Amino acid sequence: MKLIAKVLILYPVFIGVFLFLPAGSFRYYEAWIYSLALFIPMITTLLYLVKYDPKLLERRMRYKEKEEKQKLIIRLARLPFILGFLIPGFDYRFGWSDIPMAFVIVANVIVMAGYFFVFLVFRENSYTSRIVEVEKEQEVITTGPYSIVRHPMYTGTIVMFLFTPLALGSWWAIIAFALWPVVLVYRIFDEERVLMKDLKGYKEYCEKTCYRLIPFVW
Repeated sequence: MKLIAKVLILYPVFIGVFLFLPAGSFRYYEAWIYSLALFIPMITTLLYLVKYDPKLLERRMRYKEKEEKQKLIIRLARLPFILGFLIPGFDYRFGWSDIPMAFVIVANVIVMAGYFFVFLVFRENSYTSRIVEVEKEQEVITTGPYSIVRHPMYTGTIVMFLFTPLALGSWWAIIAFALWPVVLVYRIFDEERVLMKDLKGYKEYCEKTCYRLIPFVW
């Protein structure tokens, strides 16, 4: 419950600093819509994990990477992430983009769908840590989203962040978030190196499930 209370306090702060402050106005309606589209699945997932899988929630609270390459990747990921959320606010303030409301609504629906896909990953794999690591009792998961691609959580986050600019009414923010998949590809290559080495059965799983992120593509 302390964690939930913390989220309820910090989430408005995040939205205020990264969206409304750059926009210079609370009339930035795209930010209000996006805030709800992100908050509803986020708090629902949090409540689910608190009740049904607290160990996974504990793993998701780990932030300190053990692998040196992953530490570098995390640092590289910060810039597009920060810019991707700051640009839409400035875009609203200075009127750089004009995105129809229909596009905004559809984009928010897709963002929620991406989050739901991540939720399915959490339900399937209790070892979905935030950092790259392999625990002693960990097993290879081959069912659910993992039967489609090897890194379904990344697939869900890519969907979420690529449609976030449209959900926030900004064409220009697409440039920043377009770097996100590039960073994830770099992360995946190094993550699979660790999994091949430390997770029993992962090599055989890779031979069976060919695609990493997008079915029939890569």
